[in-house]
Amino acid sequence: MRSLDMRESVIYQEWRAEALREGLEAGRKEGLQLGLQQGLQQGLQHGEATLVLRLLRRKLGSLDPALENRIWTLPTSQLEALGEALLDFNSVEDLTAWLARR
Repeated sequence: MRSLDMRESVIYQEWRAEALREGLEAGRKEGLQLGLQQGLQQGLQHGEATLVLRLLRRKLGSLDPALENRIWTLPTSQLEALGEALLDFNSVEDLTAWLARR
């Protein structure tokens, strides 16, 4: 069967359509999984940053917006470490020093 004739056949068209459906479904599942994972990570980071900032404000008072922005950009692991370290802070300078070491 010539290539052009084969592509025009009903069986080939059905096979191709099924392969495309399967590929599309696999891509959707992979994309959904990746999106959920990224959303979960972002949500966790946001929650950690929110809690750490609330605790810092309660302990140290209002914070400079530049410090707050720096804290918002920290990864989750550093936010967790900051959440523990802030228990030992006595001033904004302690926070600034901690951030400088990161």
